[in-house]
Amino acid sequence: MSGLLFPYDIGPNTLCGDCARRRPDFDQARSAIVYNDHSRRLVLSFKHGDHTYASKTYIQWMMRAGGGLMAESDIIVPVPLHWTRLCMRRYNQAALLANFNGRKSGNRTEANVIHRQRRTASQGRKSIDQRQKNLRGAFAIYQRNQKIISAKRVLLIDDVMTTGATVSACARIFRRSGASKINVLTLARVVRDNSTI
Repeated sequence: MSGLLFPYDIGPNTLCGDCARRRPDFDQARSAIVYNDHSRRLVLSFKHGDHTYASKTYIQWMMRAGGGLMAESDIIVPVPLHWTRLCMRRYNQAALLANFNGRKSGNRTEANVIHRQRRTASQGRKSIDQRQKNLRGAFAIYQRNQKIISAKRVLLIDDVMTTGATVSACARIFRRSGASKINVLTLARVVRDNSTI
């Protein structure tokens, strides 16, 4: 479900300890690469350094990791930035990935279905509880867009999944709007030292 792999194949539909302890708000998650010392420079230069040209390569990686999720989705939605952060950064890296994803897969992409209605502090160096509290009430769906989500299989796109707090906050909004399935596809995934991927 959450996309953490086991050290060896123990069969389909097996849950990791995290998912068995607390089911995620989304149905499945997949990531193209592990976020670590080797990939950090790539991800941060894409996120903050205007290396948007790399998105074409990253989409290929994401399609290999999450092609099955794309195939069973009706609509692709990126995690939104607050408008002030979008003005400073000049682009939303998740929206770039979602748009390329949509073009490659032929799925409909909706970048403005959900919005970040409150600017949140950076999630970096926060515990999972602090991250969840930081995101409380941060996302909302435009009322006029609820019918776009209702009964749809949504593929949520983001650049990095750390604890899953951000994608979970978005997934809860989609669930309340009637989405039938919510999957998550990210470029990178942070893996704790005691996990294997």
